[in-house]
Amino acid sequence: MTASRDVDAPGTARGAGPVVAATPTDARSTGVLRRRRRPTGAPPPLPRSLGTTGRAWLIVLAVLVGWVLVLLASPAARRFTDQADAAALRQIARARTGWLTDIATAYDRVATGWTLTAAAVVVLVGQIAFRRWRHLFTFLASILVVELVGLQLYNAFSRPRPYDVTTIGRWAGFSSPSPPVVVLAAVLVAAIYSLVPAGAPRWRAKLAVAAVLAMFGAARLYLGVDHPFDVVAGIGIGIAVPLAGFRLFTPNEFVPVTYRAGKTAHLDVTGRRGEAIRRAVHDQLGLTVLDMTPVGLAGSGGSTPLRLRVEGDPEHTYLFAKLFAMNHVRADRWYKLGRQILYGRLEDETRFQNVRRLVEYEDYALRLLRDAGIPTATSYGIVEITPEREYMLVTSFIDGAVEIGEVDVDDAVIDEALGIVRCLWDAGLAHRDIKPANLLVRDGRVFLIDAFFLQVRPSPWRQAVDLGNMMLVLAVRSDAERVYQRALRRFTADDVAEAFAATRGVASPTQLRAVMKRDGRDLVSQFRRRAPERPRIALQRWSVRRVGLAVAVATGLVLAAVQAVSMFTPAHDLPVSVPPDCGTGRLMVLMAQAVPSATQVPCVASLPAGWELGGAHVERDDATFWLDSDLGGEKAVTVSLVPPGDCDVSGATPVPSDEVGTERYERPEQLRPGLRSTRYYVFPGGCATYEIALDAGADPTLVFSAEQALAFEPRTTLVEHVRDTAGLELCGAGTECTG
Repeated sequence: MTASRDVDAPGTARGAGPVVAATPTDARSTGVLRRRRRPTGAPPPLPRSLGTTGRAWLIVLAVLVGWVLVLLASPAARRFTDQADAAALRQIARARTGWLTDIATAYDRVATGWTLTAAAVVVLVGQIAFRRWRHLFTFLASILVVELVGLQLYNAFSRPRPYDVTTIGRWAGFSSPSPPVVVLAAVLVAAIYSLVPAGAPRWRAKLAVAAVLAMFGAARLYLGVDHPFDVVAGIGIGIAVPLAGFRLFTPNEFVPVTYRAGKTAHLDVTGRRGEAIRRAVHDQLGLTVLDMTPVGLAGSGGSTPLRLRVEGDPEHTYLFAKLFAMNHVRADRWYKLGRQILYGRLEDETRFQNVRRLVEYEDYALRLLRDAGIPTATSYGIVEITPEREYMLVTSFIDGAVEIGEVDVDDAVIDEALGIVRCLWDAGLAHRDIKPANLLVRDGRVFLIDAFFLQVRPSPWRQAVDLGNMMLVLAVRSDAERVYQRALRRFTADDVAEAFAATRGVASPTQLRAVMKRDGRDLVSQFRRRAPERPRIALQRWSVRRVGLAVAVATGLVLAAVQAVSMFTPAHDLPVSVPPDCGTGRLMVLMAQAVPSATQVPCVASLPAGWELGGAHVERDDATFWLDSDLGGEKAVTVSLVPPGDCDVSGATPVPSDEVGTERYERPEQLRPGLRSTRYYVFPGGCATYEIALDAGADPTLVFSAEQALAFEPRTTLVEHVRDTAGLELCGAGTECTG
């Protein structure tokens, strides 16, 4: 194989436009074949896919949601589901032993407590530490979707805890879909797809997660706190939603989970993506790719640069390609947003809306540089890998060229490089990313590459920065005096003074700043001493827009952090939104399950004008709801149902009871400025407390209207209701249950 050469793009006439690369060859020398148009409806080279398991889990989710809708509409279906679940739970409850109970209780407490919250935080920290931002946002978004879907089903179904078996574990709220199972499954799926590499390690992790979820579900059933359907629904929602999110937005072909060194912007070009690139280049450019190798990764952060070896006649040749994906567009947006917040609007930095616009712009910029007579690469065109998600720009490869930081810079090279800046100025352009990685030298000739940041009719400040950065790049490989003297041949002393009044800190690319730091010389100061004195140009451009944007971003981050924390608080402790109206509603049944020994259940008979339900919370051994008053304030009256042992009436005064079958006690605490008092109703198997706390200045007679709103529902009524509707027993006072 002979040395590879720079080539014209297929279909470009030889000699058309300025000759800016080395000797061009005819298009036939690159082995151009007939190009193929992708028919309508045909898949792209690298289609996005949920995969077989992803589609299967979505089908499972659809079936589960559909069955919940059936249960809401059909009492017969609900009765069948209740009885099937109860039959399975009775068999499990008969196998209870002391040591199994201890194990199941410990397992349940670990998986539903702050340990799960800590695990979620570890996943978040891991995503941030390894800069897997796409995985991070996918995780948070999927958890939000899980929360929205789960809460809708949770509140609509409002399923009480299991009937016919004695519950021996802690619980809170309704049971279906099981909130702890949903959250645990979602966190574990996120850990797999954002922290575990694909392949054998991920398969092993999936098996481990399956075992963890199976044991957790079994523990919940053993303790009698969830129905089998609740566990299955929780696993379905907790797996299907985040799995679909990670498969769609962080597919391994696009953003693989790896722990090798390198920038997160660089995509893996092996496997499916590699085959897709070969097929796309063959179909869309008519070129056969024999080999492709990542090159120049250290100096590239906005794309994945590749060297392509393509089939040619009679010899093979090399091309250069830049692979762009949506993560590069997002990185560009965050980069420009960060610059605007930290440094103000140094220039007009418009964000790209999609990856297609990004690659189209660089292709246009390369052609613009060629038209201006600036030595650069020749564009072969744009290759579509995945529509609207991934594209590749193919150009000629400047064979034999090396970065300017690896050659001895003489006067000829200095003149060539400064001539490029002069040409940019004359054409009304600014490169905006002049650094060693973007300046190649071959046989004494300098080439300017990477036109991603090119700007047409830029600000004078940006043009001055281009000159300053170019002089710094040259001085690193020579000396400031030499570069300064050669610059005066093409620019005035005032031009140089302006350049170094503008060039410092963030105005220079990161790679150039790193090279200058290693060099050790204060080159900026050396140039300033030689140029005429000129005040530094302020980089900080304060504006109302900048301040508002910074405040908005800070506020958004705080709200996101608060929301993230609330998402992962212990999932066993959820409030309920169903009103505790007197009767046989689902919340009344749940409250009766909270204190199984209680023969009475407090409830709301009717709310007077100015009063409303503030909220309710039901867990094992405690059922609470509270009323808000327009005049008395929030939580003006809080009603709780607890076991008799948790009811301390010492110091309270017994008074005649207004509720049949109860003993009433009063403990007044203060009358002014706001009434504070506690009332107790004690009855067989339970105790109800009314905690009255009116705002300062509120009329104490508001208590009388609250008394009219509150009443009690006999447990026997609820027991009969469960027997009639489900054919099962409401465990507790007056009934015998398994376990």
